[in-house]
Amino acid sequence: QVQLVESGGGLVQPGGSLRLSCAASGSIFSINTMNWYRQAPGKQRELVAVIDSGGSTDYADSVKGRFTISRDNAKNTVYLQMNSLKPEDTAVYYCNVFVIWSLDGREYDYWGQGTQVTVSS
Repeated sequence: QVQLVESGGGLVQPGGSLRLSCAASGSIFSINTMNWYRQAPGKQRELVAVIDSGGSTDYADSVKGRFTISRDNAKNTVYLQMNSLKPEDTAVYYCNVFVIWSLDGREYDYWGQGTQVTVSS
């Protein structure tokens, strides 16, 4: 099995910064795409940022220029650096990781437990 552990959420004032981390562990052969999603109260879960195995990235228009996704393959970890935070960034943030399982060589996707980000003065 594979476990994802998220960290880094919290309360921050508008204009502030936070860095989220999501570490994968378990029966991992390799990791393909790593994503960050978020879900605000009463809204659907939305894709925020994507990074593929080659390091190519993509972002939702609402966070372009403010958020940066990165990964450390040696640590099986994906990060989301969030700058210039706005109240509308308030949500539970989830990592989503596509893992090649070492036991059967197939790809499975896993979700983190979610971490709350609140942007408020």
